[in-house]
Amino acid sequence: MAKDVHPPRGMRDFLPLEHAKRTQILGIIRSTYATHGFQEIETPAMEDIQRLTSGQGGDNEKLAFRVMKRGEELEKSLGGDPDALADLGLRYDLTVPLTRYYATNRAKLPKVFKAIQTGPVWRAERPQKGRYRQFIQCDIDVIGDSSILAEIDLLTSSLHALENIGLEAATIRVNHRVLLSNLLEQLGVPEDGRGSAMITIDKLDKIAAEGVVAELTEKFDAQVGARAADWLKAISGNLPVPAELKEIFEVVAAQFGEGRLRFDPTLVRGMGYYTGTIFEIEHPESGSSIGGGGRYDGMIGRWTGEDVPAVGISIGFERAVELANDDRFHATANNLVLVLDNDSPAVIASAVKLQPALFEHGYSVRLELLPKKLNNLLDSLAEQGFTHFATVGEDSVNMDSLVIKPIGN
Repeated sequence: MAKDVHPPRGMRDFLPLEHAKRTQILGIIRSTYATHGFQEIETPAMEDIQRLTSGQGGDNEKLAFRVMKRGEELEKSLGGDPDALADLGLRYDLTVPLTRYYATNRAKLPKVFKAIQTGPVWRAERPQKGRYRQFIQCDIDVIGDSSILAEIDLLTSSLHALENIGLEAATIRVNHRVLLSNLLEQLGVPEDGRGSAMITIDKLDKIAAEGVVAELTEKFDAQVGARAADWLKAISGNLPVPAELKEIFEVVAAQFGEGRLRFDPTLVRGMGYYTGTIFEIEHPESGSSIGGGGRYDGMIGRWTGEDVPAVGISIGFERAVELANDDRFHATANNLVLVLDNDSPAVIASAVKLQPALFEHGYSVRLELLPKKLNNLLDSLAEQGFTHFATVGEDSVNMDSLVIKPIGN
């Protein structure tokens, strides 16, 4: 019986054309963010497990892949608490590593630091449709700026990046944690129960208004449930933007037009570390959000001993790739196959000498020996994005001696 050679559950291999599309989209997002003045950084795939489980990552901390201690440290821990066997963990997002990075390097960074981070993250969750244990995140963050300029910078940069990859229909829902806290106070939720109440409100799209009311009634009392029911009825339809968010909406509308931001008083964002404005990116062709973020002013102070304002947003790269039109992201029209008519040193030398001139003319050049069935080779390479071919013999001394033909014609 053949052995299972699939990648681990919840992880994927990517074929060349899939990888090419992903690379192009990621490159466009990164270059767009760079044009807005953000600077790219890189953090390790692993962090100390104590840092990953310090309370900053919310429920994602439960999904961290643990890495066992090694050598003497492992031997000392054997027989103890299973959690004591791990000293490292794979990062489950890019925000917690960023806060550690800033605390480590802040003396070398600008007073207001604008960071780009892209890369794989890992979560030990049960894989479901559209969710994976390893996936790419694309983050931008502004550290050191408590003004609304930071939020506006993130929102305009992200809308620009989404437009550049063909997702012009994407919009961003916006709310504010202070507004949420005020709401819960008006509903009669005690202060120590507001985190739990936010978790319930965050389920609105899954359990509908009736489910939210029932759950709040069960968690608290009938009065809280009744007030919540009245509130949910009152917020149906488009709502005016509250004063706390009005200036942000006005500036973004001046750049991108009305409707690209939408105030949503039910938006929660499950992470407990958010302290101010929160965002979630949506697209009409996606059944779930394609990104999000918010202000997290209290996180960096855990490492530095002093509070530093911070706000970030992440594009959900996997969902963005699924939504992006394949016609916009395909192999270059100048992918050329040079077919050597034999394997003699002279013919090989001719082909190798031709490559630099072809490179200068914008061609990507693959060398192949002439097979018994040329059409089979060309059909196979066409599926991998190669568009043209030419035959090379001993008399192929320069580009003028090549007859370059489209594959398939």
